[in-house]
Amino acid sequence: MDQRLFNAAWNGDVDHLLKEIEANPTTLHTVALEGGENPLHIACLAGHLNFTATVVKLRQQFSWELNQDGFSPLHIAAACGHGEIVKELLKVDLNLCLIEGKDRKIPLHLAVIKGNVEVVKELLLSSLDSIECTTAQGETSLHLAVKNCQFKAFQVLIHHLKQSNKEDLLNSKDFHGNTILHLAVCRKQYEVVEFLLNGLVISKEKIELNPLNKSGLTPLDMLHMFHTEAGDGEIAEILIQTGALEARNLQSPAYTPEERPNRHDTRVHERPRSSAEKLLDYFKYNNLNDSPSNVRNTLLVIVILITAATYQPALSPPGGFWQDDSLPSMVNNSSSSITSKTTATKPHTAGQAIMFTNNPIALSIFLFTNSVGFYTSLYMIFLLTKAFPLRIELYILVIALSSTYSTSMSAFAPDNFAKYIFIAISIILPFMMPVTIKVLRNYLNKRRIASADTSQERV
Repeated sequence: MDQRLFNAAWNGDVDHLLKEIEANPTTLHTVALEGGENPLHIACLAGHLNFTATVVKLRQQFSWELNQDGFSPLHIAAACGHGEIVKELLKVDLNLCLIEGKDRKIPLHLAVIKGNVEVVKELLLSSLDSIECTTAQGETSLHLAVKNCQFKAFQVLIHHLKQSNKEDLLNSKDFHGNTILHLAVCRKQYEVVEFLLNGLVISKEKIELNPLNKSGLTPLDMLHMFHTEAGDGEIAEILIQTGALEARNLQSPAYTPEERPNRHDTRVHERPRSSAEKLLDYFKYNNLNDSPSNVRNTLLVIVILITAATYQPALSPPGGFWQDDSLPSMVNNSSSSITSKTTATKPHTAGQAIMFTNNPIALSIFLFTNSVGFYTSLYMIFLLTKAFPLRIELYILVIALSSTYSTSMSAFAPDNFAKYIFIAISIILPFMMPVTIKVLRNYLNKRRIASADTSQERV
């Protein structure tokens, strides 16, 4: 292609293009004879809508041509996320959605790989059959979304499958015999596994839990083969609870295809759901409608409210503070003048918690559990704001808040051995909280997995 024509396409200079054609009417025909890249490829890459529309009007055939890398103009626009250009090209012919490029990839495949959600939606609307197309490696758009960690694009594809009644594609296998469940488990993509198997968006019966790939492995086998610490317990719990098995159990005589335990079968015989249950399901978390960012923001608001509520006892404990001093000698001297209808006040000092004087055990339990809630909420704030800017400043604020809480709590405690115990707990608890939560989570996961294994053996 002529360098002047290339520059015009790259800069989106429509006037220069028209002048070149006016000076030499065969300019675009010459480019067509040369093959390879044409001005439409360059304009789609650079994102020039007006230049693209002009070239399409002058020579629509350019829309179907592949460049030297095996991509059409629509492939390039879809990969770059130029939604308006995609719409302009589809005006030529909706079948452009199905044109195969390098490795038999269609424009939808490239849009999914790059995570261009709006382009994915446009291409699916333009061609309902495009989601059934596979690459040279037998990969569907779902395979590509999982392989490239494009969860939002994956959600759009699942929603489209459900609307078009093509949910059988969920169990499609690539060249190696892997389904999307194999890939999600292998890559430790917890959100994909949970999204597929929680039953909120897709019926669990639509998904094969124990398909074998060409290596003879089920998804559960893949989890054990590519073992890491991150997310293994959570993914294993979901798989086992939904009825996933290892390949060796599938080949066992105890698990014939007719008698193999399948926890989904019980759902067929369940009673119809009542209106109240459907209403409760409406307010539950839904992976399709509720984005992770919205969930995080909601959790952050709840945690901040809990932090404020648990910090309040540090300022005003239950029952309030004593406003005066009452020493043992003062109590003994005044006790003779008190009538039988009253009782003597216990010794105390001003600023001490009243409940510590009257019921120290109850208040100690209250302050300990309140401190657990306070420090847990601070720990959650750390997790939920992990990717936020000004992290150092946020650390300083949280540490300062924790210090004032511990200082205030220990200040109004009585001057005895319990006070020093509470101070020690206040210092240790913030550091022990993350470790304690992690140990408790791992313990519960192991118990659930062991329980699921036991129930499978009994069946």
